[in-house]
Amino acid sequence: MTKHSPEILTLRSDIEADIGHAVCTPYDFEFLSGMIWERLHENISATTLKRLWGYICGAETTRRTTLSILARFLGYADWNAYLDELNRRSDIESETFSGRGIRTEELLPGNCIEVTWQPNRRCVFRYLGNRRFCVEEAENSKLRAGNTFSAACFLIGKPMFLDCLSYGDTAVAASSYVAGSKRGLSTVNLLSQQE
Repeated sequence: MTKHSPEILTLRSDIEADIGHAVCTPYDFEFLSGMIWERLHENISATTLKRLWGYICGAETTRRTTLSILARFLGYADWNAYLDELNRRSDIESETFSGRGIRTEELLPGNCIEVTWQPNRRCVFRYLGNRRFCVEEAENSKLRAGNTFSAACFLIGKPMFLDCLSYGDTAVAASSYVAGSKRGLSTVNLLSQQE
């Protein structure tokens, strides 16, 4: 299962609610790793947790054994029991991401795309390959030229989810970013094709 799936995003949120704060700093990941050990006497490294939360880049999928340990940390028998509970919960909204826009697999390195969202945000991203992008232009956004990130797609009417956000070799404090969380992206345009 990919670390961007709604189930894993909900698992992360449930864990943060369980421990009483967001997991977003190196200390937080060490702390959570220690709490898992104290509660279950099972080990999940801080590095594995950082990958799962998107704090550092790494594997796009998460092993089922890791997910089962995290489910047990929350009091469930295993990952399947956690998924069964999600299906019964009324606060979960899941959907398949589909719509008009651009998917990363459609791009070639060097392609540039322009995205806009309300109220007056505009960015141009250059595709680097391997799902990585560089911000070329940013207007009225928290993103800055030179930021790099990972993304799977840019769809009109859907939020834009960016992961492993960094500036050069330095991770930005909040390494994941969402834009257009209420109304989604307004426009998505391919500006250039690789020569």
